[in-house]
Amino acid sequence: MNNFIEIFEQYHWDEVKARIYSKTSEDVERALNVSKRTVEDFMALVSPAAAAYLEPMAHLSQQITQKRFGKIIQMYIPLYLSNECNNICTYCGFSLDNKVKRRTLTPMEIMQEAAAIKEMGYDHVLLVTGEANQTVHVNYFKKALELLKPHFSHVSMEVQPLDEEDYTELIPYGLNTVLIYQETYHKDDYRKHHPKGKKSNFQYRIETPDRLGRAGIHKMGLGVLIGLEDWRTDSFFTALHLSYLEKTYWKTKYSLSFPRLRPFSGGLEPKVEMSDRELVQLICAYRIFDEEVEISLSTRESEKFRNNVIKLGITSISAGSKTNPGGYVVEPGSLEQFEISDERSPEHIAKVIREQGYEPVWKDWDRILY
Repeated sequence: MNNFIEIFEQYHWDEVKARIYSKTSEDVERALNVSKRTVEDFMALVSPAAAAYLEPMAHLSQQITQKRFGKIIQMYIPLYLSNECNNICTYCGFSLDNKVKRRTLTPMEIMQEAAAIKEMGYDHVLLVTGEANQTVHVNYFKKALELLKPHFSHVSMEVQPLDEEDYTELIPYGLNTVLIYQETYHKDDYRKHHPKGKKSNFQYRIETPDRLGRAGIHKMGLGVLIGLEDWRTDSFFTALHLSYLEKTYWKTKYSLSFPRLRPFSGGLEPKVEMSDRELVQLICAYRIFDEEVEISLSTRESEKFRNNVIKLGITSISAGSKTNPGGYVVEPGSLEQFEISDERSPEHIAKVIREQGYEPVWKDWDRILY
């Protein structure tokens, strides 16, 4: 049975980090000029040495994106179904030890939220919950998918990791994409930030993409939470994981996200700060390393930053997001998972995208036209 953990165990965090930080300008130039890039080249592209090459990296990233994806930006929106959670996670507003009011949307409330999202014009929705197996379980997801499938052409999910047979059951109900973020590939820090709950099982989480691949999911999303550990090293392990998955489950499509730690109720301070310039470097590094992967940017980032990076490799972007269950119409004042930064409406974001010479794809008629 295929499993990434076997490859992962061959690498040691400190050794990988040292190799990244030892990369030279010659290594960066080689990575920019070869036709097919390896994870070793990715190390060079995320290294401190690559900071001096940001302009050529951005230019190459833009060229690759337009060649592969054209001038199309997919827009999506999250639908938070529940903030109930059995895990303690140091960085999340839904953490079990955060004493807040919990709620899980009923079928009627799901449809109320869906109606508000459809009113905004969306045809792509991302379902999000906390990790509470007794409440938001496979049967709950089946019901939610059953309700939403007739109204959205694309339904994604970001929930707790499930067993392979669970994913196999959910796909016929309309599940298209599953996002599963490792948070960090640093084992010790992972344990520190996940002291209680099923999420504390590092191996079960890191093996989730393998279970998804074997189940035959159409697309899966990877990423880490930037701020928990050294972003360059965590990003290398993400790239290593992506490379393995693309070779092993070649029928599946892949996307990447790079959420930076944002304020929430309880407030973990980032261990490592990442500047806007460094995030641009990372976006370009991923695009240059992997021309096929989709790259997503959420409302965690500021208006100015999102405006400036649209052309640099981004293929999907969220807008108008609420990060609390019922946040659109049912209970707008419920607990948010984290504070968003870009609060502009979908119409505003679509206008910004068009002003930069790109086309936003987010409405039913957009899907037909473009």
